[in-house]
Amino acid sequence: MSKPIDYDAPRRPAVDVEDDSLEELKARGAAPQSARVDLDEAEAAENFELPGADLSGEELTVAVVPMQPDEFRCARCYLVHHRSQLAARADGRDVCQECS
Repeated sequence: MSKPIDYDAPRRPAVDVEDDSLEELKARGAAPQSARVDLDEAEAAENFELPGADLSGEELTVAVVPMQPDEFRCARCYLVHHRSQLAARADGRDVCQECS
């Protein structure tokens, strides 16, 4: 019968790195390397927009498509849905499945 494992007990690393000298680490090829990131801070800041920024000069272009014959507008949520989403007609008004 095997010995039960105590999962709450502190774990020991397989290799004790603290006892190794710098020369031993270099010899094994495990010398610590610093991570270097090449980021231009000005370039990164250009693509970042702060919340509440003034967007009054921006223009939004949206193509408006008329409602198709196989669509309906829900009388409760006022969204346009496909006819397959039609749940009921309450008082002669179309209602989608989400609102019914």
